Amino acid sequence: MMRGGGMGNMQNMMKQMQKMQKKMAEAQEQLGEEKIEGSSGGGMVTVVITGHKEVVDVQIKPEAVDPDDVEMLQDLVLAAVNDALKKAEDLTNNTMGQFTKGLNLPF
Repeated sequence: MMRGGGMGNMQNMMKQMQKMQKKMAEAQEQLGEEKIEGSSGGGMVTVVITGHKEVVDVQIKPEAVDPDDVEMLQDLVLAAVNDALKKAEDLTNNTMGQFTKGLNLPF
């Protein structure tokens, strides 16, 4: 049985959690608006993704296109995409990390 004040604390905690969830949702939304650029081959291939890891732009310089070496171009595109994804991952961890600090929440 709970004595005086117990319920108040519980409601307080719920309010805190709701506030945090709202902030997390806002942060998630902002991430979606972020544009993160990855590149490879010294900028021969550039890929732009959002913070939600959605590819929104791919640019390939003409000198990266060699009909006799399509594999190189594929590798460059792959490397640029992975570069962008890694940066997006870091950004997500930094942005969302502020909410999980001190909380042992499984994500």
